[in-house]
Amino acid sequence: MAQNKQITLDMNGKPFNRTAMVAVLLIGTFAGVLMQTSLGTAIPTLMHDFDISFSTAQQATTWFLLANGVMMPISAFLSTRINTRTLYIISYALLTTGMALTAFSPAESSSWWIFLLGRIITAVAVGVTMPLMQVVMINIYPIEERGAAMGLNGIVIGLAPAIGPSLSGWILEKDHVLLGLTISDSWRTIFILPLIVVVIAFILSFFFVKNVLSTKHMKLDILSFILSVVGFGVFIWGFTNVSTDGWGDIKTVISPILVGLVIILLFIWRQLKMPVPFMDVRVFKNKQFSLTTLAVMMTMMAMMGVQMMLPTYLQNVHGMSTLNSGLVLLPGALLMGIMAPIAGRAYDRIGAKRLSIIGFAILALGTLPFMFITTSTPGAFITTLYALRMFGVATAMMPLTTMSMSVLPPNEAAHATASNNTARQVASSVVVALLTSVTQNIMTNSQPSKALQTANPLQYGADMLDASMKGFRVSFALGFMFAIVGLILVFFIRKGKVVPYGMTNGVTIKDEKED
Repeated sequence: MAQNKQITLDMNGKPFNRTAMVAVLLIGTFAGVLMQTSLGTAIPTLMHDFDISFSTAQQATTWFLLANGVMMPISAFLSTRINTRTLYIISYALLTTGMALTAFSPAESSSWWIFLLGRIITAVAVGVTMPLMQVVMINIYPIEERGAAMGLNGIVIGLAPAIGPSLSGWILEKDHVLLGLTISDSWRTIFILPLIVVVIAFILSFFFVKNVLSTKHMKLDILSFILSVVGFGVFIWGFTNVSTDGWGDIKTVISPILVGLVIILLFIWRQLKMPVPFMDVRVFKNKQFSLTTLAVMMTMMAMMGVQMMLPTYLQNVHGMSTLNSGLVLLPGALLMGIMAPIAGRAYDRIGAKRLSIIGFAILALGTLPFMFITTSTPGAFITTLYALRMFGVATAMMPLTTMSMSVLPPNEAAHATASNNTARQVASSVVVALLTSVTQNIMTNSQPSKALQTANPLQYGADMLDASMKGFRVSFALGFMFAIVGLILVFFIRKGKVVPYGMTNGVTIKDEKED
């Protein structure tokens, strides 16, 4: 594929509309990634409509995380083996099928498996489209515009998960007129609205998505495939069980984590021995790639440290509805969407180090006050702090993600993206399990005795609230700690805009440089 400032050419040397193609990729992938966090506020509704328990309803999130996580390593093989246009058409078809199954599955306990199947198919599609979009962006933009391109990618990675809970809260508390029909307080709308967007993207992909990545006939290594799926799947499954079973459960938590870890190590060992690996883990031998990937993981963990617990705090302590708690977080989510492309463009000028230092510093400063919030902390103050945090997340994450893709040659972009996204997915699963268990344990150990509930109900209620606050504060403190670790890590990455060796997009690329 070749490119100059005026014309972008596909793999066949034919010009295509880059802007139209990027728009199709962004809107389709955004609608898919939105599904990662959209069910957080809908669990009680699903429990009621399907007549299922809380743990059963949580499977809608658990299985999504599992399917999404195991697809990340596989994405490198798929993007190398299948041409871009075909892979996107297949992925959007799967995304359409998955969302349709969840949106229109019968609301009864015997049909819950249909809902779960839809969630799994959706997650599989997202596990392909999200990393594939990053690889495409790296290849269709020249070096001097790469930061801005990854900033657009950041709108999907950052804004979609952040806005999911707010959108779901709004949907569940309002009546909506859709295609002439009034839908009242329905969880189905959570899927129907993005489904319409995905169908549009699916149709447009036939016309605007072109083959822009080189492919080669690559035999699927069945053993690597099995090790990847089982290893990462079992490992993530173990962590997702912590919230319901606790760290002490041998059967559903400890054993899966240990077994998954052993299988992952076998997978890594096999990839190092193969001349043409299924997923090239040798990318981690590059110090700068490893550092930036670790820093991105810390960004995710610091972000989740507050984002996961804050809605619960707002609803349980302040008595807010799902809609109002989502609205408190909405300005921060929107600010992240605005800042992602801005931070990407800033990378094109000054590189990742200074931006990520500023980003992590802002993230830490925005998290610190959360460690001292009380039952009477004003909602406006929380909104401001949360927006400040998301500003920091975008300022750090976008340049770091771009740099992690730029320190390696273009022919390794697919493997670098798969590795980076897998690490980020694992980090998200681990931090959710860690924070949920730590917060719950502190709440349980700090709550008053049952005898006090009868002797002094008012005091019992106050002590229970105090126990909850202790748990929330520790969760926020862990989020602050991850921000500090990330801040320390980024001091060791290179200064300036890192540019890899080789040729890409018709532009001669120079050695890594420092400002």
